[in-house]
Amino acid sequence: MKKSIYILALTTLFLTACSEEFLNRVPESSVTSGNFYKTEAQFEQALVGAYAATRNAKSSISDWSMGEMRSDNTHIEFNNTNRGGQYIEREDADFFLDKNVSGLVASKYNSLYVGIARANNILDYIVAAGLSPDAVNRFTGQAKFLRALFYFDLVRYFGGVPLYLKAVQGAGDAYVPRSSVAEVYNVIIEDLKDAISKLPVPAFPQNGRATQGAARMLLADVYLVQKNFAAAETELKSVTQMGYALLPDYAAAFSLANKNSKESIFEIQYQQGNQLQASDFVYPFLPLSSDVKIITGIASQNRQGGGWNVPTFEMIGTYEPGDKRLEASIAIAEGTGVIGDMVIDAIKSPVGYKMAAGKRAYPYIKKYLHPHALEQNTDDNFPIYRYSDALLSLAEALNEQNKTADALVYLNPVRTRAGLAAVTSSTQAALRDIILHERRVELAFENKRWLDLVRTGKAIDVMTKNGEYIKQAHKGESYIPATSYNVTPDKLIYPIPNREILIGALDQNPGY
Repeated sequence: MKKSIYILALTTLFLTACSEEFLNRVPESSVTSGNFYKTEAQFEQALVGAYAATRNAKSSISDWSMGEMRSDNTHIEFNNTNRGGQYIEREDADFFLDKNVSGLVASKYNSLYVGIARANNILDYIVAAGLSPDAVNRFTGQAKFLRALFYFDLVRYFGGVPLYLKAVQGAGDAYVPRSSVAEVYNVIIEDLKDAISKLPVPAFPQNGRATQGAARMLLADVYLVQKNFAAAETELKSVTQMGYALLPDYAAAFSLANKNSKESIFEIQYQQGNQLQASDFVYPFLPLSSDVKIITGIASQNRQGGGWNVPTFEMIGTYEPGDKRLEASIAIAEGTGVIGDMVIDAIKSPVGYKMAAGKRAYPYIKKYLHPHALEQNTDDNFPIYRYSDALLSLAEALNEQNKTADALVYLNPVRTRAGLAAVTSSTQAALRDIILHERRVELAFENKRWLDLVRTGKAIDVMTKNGEYIKQAHKGESYIPATSYNVTPDKLIYPIPNREILIGALDQNPGY
């Protein structure tokens, strides 16, 4: 990102050598900040661009590699036929072997700043545009929500980061030192408080835009990280009064017919077709195979693109007996063939699964798999916040304040929908573990688990044990480095990309 900023700065310096008349003229045949941010329609286009940035920033390869494969939920199918750098970097995220030159990590970092830059442009130009107060509030509220969403990921994944709160106009704006974690959170909280005052309450059916409910949910998430449980409780109780509801069936929450439903608080929008708006994130999760038609319904090979974010059998085993979410979330491809080219014979349920003699088994994420017409062109949105997340977060906030009985009121509807018995009594410590486990299975494969482990202080212990499990489960296979799963406090955040260190003279995170 800063390389682009640097080029912009050099261009600006070159232009200062030209005449003042030339500088003051706006190119009539080009779209620039001087002639674009004028009308409500133009701000709407800019806002769509800011929303589009959530795709690369929040539902891309880097996000599920760094947020889900980093956890004990999923692992990889080793591809010995493709040892390209992009593949190895994904493996490194799983193995806790990240490097400061990782393109995967840089992609996450830069994608978040792209979204911030787009939000900043809206916020910088909206005041002088002369729009109606209602329009100013509408655009400002959404832009501040998005900026807070992007910075929330940056601070959780990278620690203190540079704070850009204005559009970069030249070299003087481009090189900003790292702010502290506390400073970044202060900006996020202020953005969200302002967004809440300007955004509308949710109306159903929803249109995919940020609402006051989404902003309050995000703010509550921030407060949970900060262990400000009373403040989180306040925001979450407001969310429960906004008309959201659990759908009767867990799988229905991910159905194409229920996009932006009453269970959705905020989700990233996609649309299959030829408009370049389609999603494709389910394909990397499928087996490495010459033909995955039995899974997708479309004849296609997946030999180079698949094998990622594979649910472990330990993850499958953690579901309680009778939990309907297991079969809704995971399926098992059974077949033969060598690793890297599976011949899929059948699709099996994970419930009570026993692998037949002479077969191979590949668990895959099912919850995002729905009918589509073209290969790698799917219609699935990606959830950022669902109402069940709000209920479990509220249960956690209450339990951490020793309101254990009150916490059960919000925990049990999630369990009941899953077909499980209600929790009737528990100590604070026991309920803390129950809620964390409930989040693991309810929000599985939504890129929540790693961040939950870090937030609750469980990451080092859980992932050290997970490393032992992975090495034992794949004993005799040479692809897992001996130095993998060395989970130290330094590994709770990722390295600042090396290019940013060199260009911006930033301090690197410890351990990298």
